Amino acid sequence: MWPFASVADAAEWQRRYRDGGDQPWHLDAEQTALSFTTGFLGFTEIDRVVARSIRGDDARISVGYESGEGPASVAAVIHLVRIGQGPDAPWEVVGTADSTLTLERPRYGARVSSPITAGGRITGVDESIQIDVRQAGSERPLGTACCVPGGGQRQPWSTRVSFRGADAGAVVIVASTGGHVQDVERFAITGVRVG
Repeated sequence: MWPFASVADAAEWQRRYRDGGDQPWHLDAEQTALSFTTGFLGFTEIDRVVARSIRGDDARISVGYESGEGPASVAAVIHLVRIGQGPDAPWEVVGTADSTLTLERPRYGARVSSPITAGGRITGVDESIQIDVRQAGSERPLGTACCVPGGGQRQPWSTRVSFRGADAGAVVIVASTGGHVQDVERFAITGVRVG
């Protein structure tokens, strides 16, 4: 899903890395998770790794923020896997693994076209969920649906979102909520395909 569009793109990065050390952060699951969060998603307030679990080619990196009281708050648990071959295979973001904000529709890897129905479950109080449709190479979301109310214990939420300008390939659907302590306090993602 991110940062590579395909296994071939990851292999090309490996070649450049072996030739001259190009972008070594791709070898670090934590740095890849933070780059995805602050760079690709633009959630600059979510700026730290809170917890990590790395087992072989699979990683769960909890990213979060300082809430001012007690330990750092977790915004999302980012799931990464190594893509490609060899000891320098880079990390690739493939989704999130959370329970208080989930994005279950559309399902991971589904082929979609505009508009889509996005939905999942949320636990919280007075939540307002925003859905963004993003694609690597585009600075702005391709589509947005805002202010879906939610709250309670694992309550379902759902909305439709239209998008335009997507190239064939991977698209990232992002659900986020916040506003109590900072703009974005939690998020969930899934990857789908267009075209």
